[in-house]
Amino acid sequence: MRKSFDKHWYAWAMVLPTVAVLGVLVLAPLVQGVYQSFTDLNESNQRSEICKKTLGGGETCSPNPKASQFVGLDNYVDVLTGAQGHFWLQFTNTIVWTVACVVFHYGIGLGLAVMLNRSFRGRGFYRVALIVPWAVPAFVAAFAWRFLFDENFGLINATLRALGGSGVSWFDDRWTSLSTAIVANIWLGVPFMMVAILGGLQSIPGDLYEAAEMDGATPWQRFRNVTLPGLRPVSSTVILLGTIWTFNMFPIIYFVTRGQPAGETEILVTGAFRAAFEGIRDYSLAATYGVLILSILIVYASIYRRVLKTQGEVF
Repeated sequence: MRKSFDKHWYAWAMVLPTVAVLGVLVLAPLVQGVYQSFTDLNESNQRSEICKKTLGGGETCSPNPKASQFVGLDNYVDVLTGAQGHFWLQFTNTIVWTVACVVFHYGIGLGLAVMLNRSFRGRGFYRVALIVPWAVPAFVAAFAWRFLFDENFGLINATLRALGGSGVSWFDDRWTSLSTAIVANIWLGVPFMMVAILGGLQSIPGDLYEAAEMDGATPWQRFRNVTLPGLRPVSSTVILLGTIWTFNMFPIIYFVTRGQPAGETEILVTGAFRAAFEGIRDYSLAATYGVLILSILIVYASIYRRVLKTQGEVF
């Protein structure tokens, strides 16, 4: 470290402001959140002192006997045993939500990228049109999909009725409600996968396809033995990023399903938000959720990286 600093001091000097900003905006709140997860901090006991105004216009302060205290691992025990919150329900929803979204993101994105990588009339228009959902803010898209799935006035139920069927109460059942959020998030997230995979496709040398074709390989064999291996570096990165982003995707669940019915479609991040900002604000519970979410993602990323390493991929 010292040798590197002596040799590349100018690089360290340029990086220092960024490190300082990240320390203030990321590291400090992270440390505070971890500490709060070991306390019983909530809206009613967050003040360490109680201050009262005197008749003379002054103010006297005395220690708050009900101030938050250090409770060790009690919050984690309560969360994991179900004494506080609904961790396991939300964890199950989060896993189903994340896996479904990432699988469809990658599958549809791959199909569209392969299509757009070919020359055909109107390719430029389709490229722009398919990227449009990426430009729409997530909360705007969430409101739009909520309206589309509305039981009485939504376009989807109106179409079903026009075809002779009956409307569906999408938000009255856990799985149909969660499926509406998954559909909305697929629409929102496919463009990122498509663009990333399209860039990966264009980096695969055309000579490989020509050689495979001369050897008599079918289109499916060329796709399986040339395209997919060539996309492996890009795929490994976008799948990891997509998993992390989807795992923490707050606005789609919050605005589309709104937790309906009766909180059965909440995921971990919306559970943390409701703990911190609804009812009696339980900041320690929200912090505990945050630490657990971070821990789950760190474990997943570590296992994912190790699996890639065993397959010869450098990540």
